[in-house]
Amino acid sequence: MAIDQIHDLQQVYRKLLHSMSRPGTISSMGQESGNVDVDFECANALMLSAMTLLDAEVTFHVLSETRQDLIEKISEYTSARHAPLQQADFIIVLQEDEESKVLEAMAQCKIGSLIDPQQSSTWIIETPILSNTGSLLLTGPGIETEARLSAGQSPRFWQARDNRIKEYPMGIDLIFADCSSQIACLPRTVMAIPMEVE
Repeated sequence: MAIDQIHDLQQVYRKLLHSMSRPGTISSMGQESGNVDVDFECANALMLSAMTLLDAEVTFHVLSETRQDLIEKISEYTSARHAPLQQADFIIVLQEDEESKVLEAMAQCKIGSLIDPQQSSTWIIETPILSNTGSLLLTGPGIETEARLSAGQSPRFWQARDNRIKEYPMGIDLIFADCSSQIACLPRTVMAIPMEVE
């Protein structure tokens, strides 16, 4: 692939850090995505995030049971090992995944412990389109007052996520990657409240 393993992935890493430290901020990976010349059959922003964060020292789990091809490609490009859901450091969720499966996985994934909160899972979630005009209200560290985000998830998803972050510092961190090569991040420190749409 034409992606520059040093320059392009360094840029992706900076954008991931920027969005993680400023929750709800949408960062564009359009330039880096344009250099991807392999069809991974998923959002380029998702694959670029995986290529940047995964290596031989971590494990991952693809939630879809029909995407052995994606498992093989992620392993090939990152050297990371596929693992059962309950053991995985990174969990990959695709648009095709049913919400019931996602909620079940969220209840089972690792969230670390009080002694080792870093032994938790980071989710990379494919979503149709990200925008800051959504009904999801974000508050917490890195947000001056409040922010809004639309990531295509239902209130049930956010309730399930709240259940996994209520014993801070344990919890999970989320990275959303859309089909327009954009990302947004929600660390476990941020509260996400679905608001009623008038």
